[in-house]
Amino acid sequence: MFFFLSKILGFLISPLVWVFVLFLYSFKTKVEGRPKKIRITALVILYLCSNSFVVDECFRQWEPTTPDYYLMDTKYEGAIILGGIGHIDQRLQKLDFGWGADRLFQILPLYYKGRVNKFIFTGGSGSIEFPNDKEGVYVKKYLKAVTIPDSAMIIESESKNTYENAVFTKKMLDSLKIKGNFLLVTSAYHMPRSLAVFKKAGFTNLTPYLTNRVSGVRRYTPDHLFIPNPDALFSLQILIHEWLGYIVYKIKGYA
Repeated sequence: MFFFLSKILGFLISPLVWVFVLFLYSFKTKVEGRPKKIRITALVILYLCSNSFVVDECFRQWEPTTPDYYLMDTKYEGAIILGGIGHIDQRLQKLDFGWGADRLFQILPLYYKGRVNKFIFTGGSGSIEFPNDKEGVYVKKYLKAVTIPDSAMIIESESKNTYENAVFTKKMLDSLKIKGNFLLVTSAYHMPRSLAVFKKAGFTNLTPYLTNRVSGVRRYTPDHLFIPNPDALFSLQILIHEWLGYIVYKIKGYA
């Protein structure tokens, strides 16, 4: 039930949905003078939510800052890589990598340098429509295709969300009696919730490894400051979803 509710909430928290609803209401209301105010409000919301500078600052406040572990020489028993790195191509039955694929690709050089012993991937199907398209299964196929041996892979492919990522991975590692220091690898915006959930699940020796950070160098160019950007609107929806997820996880005691 929680999984289905999260998908519904993901739709309702979209800023574009808010703007659409406000415009729709502006044509329905009969109160004199209200339609104009509602439409102005909708336009202001749309502008702010698609403003690259505003959205970038929101991410800057949320995304944690960590040392650049990529430049160090510390060794780890494994890298716990969270799913959400692409979608399944139904026709070709393969994984098409997306924005979050940085989570996997960042670890490949560390493995070949001998700094990470194992790829520990956790992610099943996050789709209501295709529950049998489990991401972990396709990640395993990809790793084998790039000559990663089975002995260097631990794949968990049943989890549907971050909470299950943590709980199922902990159970799997405990059953295999695998201990040591681990990297926790996920997108920068997703790290605060992920780290809290994994610690709650019993992980102690975790080092956060941030990938595909959204906030970059603070920019003051005219296009970044003033021109609406559809990419910013999309990014903000992801961040709002993450904020809501963090709050819900705190309430439920997951984090």
